[in-house]
Amino acid sequence: MRESSKRELISWVKALTVAFVVAIIIRQFLFTPVVVSGQSMEPTFENANKIVISKINKIDRFDLVVFHAPGSKDDFIKRVIGLPGDVISMKNDKLVINGEEYEETYLQANKEKIFQDQKLTTDFEVEVPEGQLYVLGDNRRNSTDSRIIGCIDEKSIVGEVEFRYYPLTEIGIPK
Repeated sequence: MRESSKRELISWVKALTVAFVVAIIIRQFLFTPVVVSGQSMEPTFENANKIVISKINKIDRFDLVVFHAPGSKDDFIKRVIGLPGDVISMKNDKLVINGEEYEETYLQANKEKIFQDQKLTTDFEVEVPEGQLYVLGDNRRNSTDSRIIGCIDEKSIVGEVEFRYYPLTEIGIPK
């Protein structure tokens, strides 16, 4: 093998190694692709939607997050409803956090599917402990969320949903 060919090969190996290391660092510490599994977030996310989560965001109320589910080896995707110290109540499908009523526009499609006198979300009241978050699925009638598993530890958060890249017809930033 000629000297120039060896140098070019070594150059390619170095470039590919650097690219590989950078990709691992990005995936491990910054962004990760995730495939949605299940119906608990419909219609916001459908089964098999593909998303990218950010591992560096500060989590806030109504953010869409992926977390390690307590008592399960699976990761769940839900919407953060309550932050540490919040007092949350749901009565007659009206969400009240710390005495202020919030409109949940992302639930409108699911509310249209139920009969007029039915509730989408069962009534509850809870105070979120320090270091914990209260999460709910958008498909409230079919979601294993904080109403069942309790508040989740802030440390269990894998990341916040940033972008949907599949299906292509719904590509973009989910709301």
